[in-house]
Amino acid sequence: MDSNSKLDAIDAPSLKLAQLQSILLNGPENMAEGAKEKLHEAIVEDSLSFIYKQTCEKLGWKIDTEFLESMEAKNKKELEEFDEKMKAAEELGELELTNLTIKKAIYYAKIGDKANAIKIYEETCDKKSTTFNQKLDITFGLLHLAMFDMDTDLIQKQIQKAEELVDRGGDWERRNRLKAYQMVWHTYKRDFQKASKLFQECISTFATPELMPFSEFVQIGVIVCVLALERGPLKEKIINCPEVLEIIVEHPVLSTLLNSLYECKYSEFFKSLAATEQQYLKVNRYFLPHIRYYTREMRIKAYAQLLQSYRSLTLSSMAASFGVSEDFIDRELSRFVSNGRLFCVIDKVSGIVETNRPDQKNAQYQQTIKQGDLLLNRIQKLSRTINI
Repeated sequence: MDSNSKLDAIDAPSLKLAQLQSILLNGPENMAEGAKEKLHEAIVEDSLSFIYKQTCEKLGWKIDTEFLESMEAKNKKELEEFDEKMKAAEELGELELTNLTIKKAIYYAKIGDKANAIKIYEETCDKKSTTFNQKLDITFGLLHLAMFDMDTDLIQKQIQKAEELVDRGGDWERRNRLKAYQMVWHTYKRDFQKASKLFQECISTFATPELMPFSEFVQIGVIVCVLALERGPLKEKIINCPEVLEIIVEHPVLSTLLNSLYECKYSEFFKSLAATEQQYLKVNRYFLPHIRYYTREMRIKAYAQLLQSYRSLTLSSMAASFGVSEDFIDRELSRFVSNGRLFCVIDKVSGIVETNRPDQKNAQYQQTIKQGDLLLNRIQKLSRTINI
């Protein structure tokens, strides 16, 4: 790329490598060998010395000193070439020099030298000569870098900074890029409601391939939305979404998960939920910390959806609907009822489940009375203060 041209979206370090590391650390054994091979190829091809050391440390591998030294020598040569180009660019102007400095930081990020990348990014961003768009590029570069090892403090800091800059004058492309990063970040934080909203806002305008391929973005979005959305919005916004339909056809497990819950085919839903856990949740580093939470909440959602349709039903019919044993359903319902997550009563003697939905109107009335009492108390305190 010519130094006079606009910087492309910063994609260093490759987040695919972080995903491969995650599979080697926590993923299924049948995927480990393929992940190891792809990771090694990438490290060799681009001399990713710091990522190699990081991987060895995480996985307890012995470092090949000779191999590491050869990569470090190539890194040193590349950095020396950057310094020469930057020295020559001093005569061309601040814009060209700043672009080259950013590219040097990108190289540090690419090989996994996080400390030097952050240092150069931040020093460049603080310069008065750095343009507004360059500041935005640096902010996204730091955000991308932080996503590699999920540095939560740095991610939060850069998202906040990116929001401020985008509000001041960011273009359409950068606004949508920020939404995509925020969607993945909220997924990782287990805020599926916000993640779902952001997914709906940017799916039709997705242009962030440095974050992940569009197919993977849709997969994550479907998994998030099937939990976060009620049946009506799920049908309107996701099941009927052209972009989702185009991708989901290649992922029958997710297609069944999405459609079986909406169509109340609970036995199919349970099977697809188990398959989703194995094929998607366990191999995706953004979902990995939330597997138990996700599968539990999805079961609760399905139980509540079925119970909502009846005043009472037998344990045997409910077990048959989900394709599980009566003992399993009994244990599940008992646990969720005692935790206040489901509203029903189990008559074990008769083998019947009776719904016990809370009276929403009465609850709203009581809440209004409570808020009114608080308001009156505040007004009385204020009047006494004024009288004084």
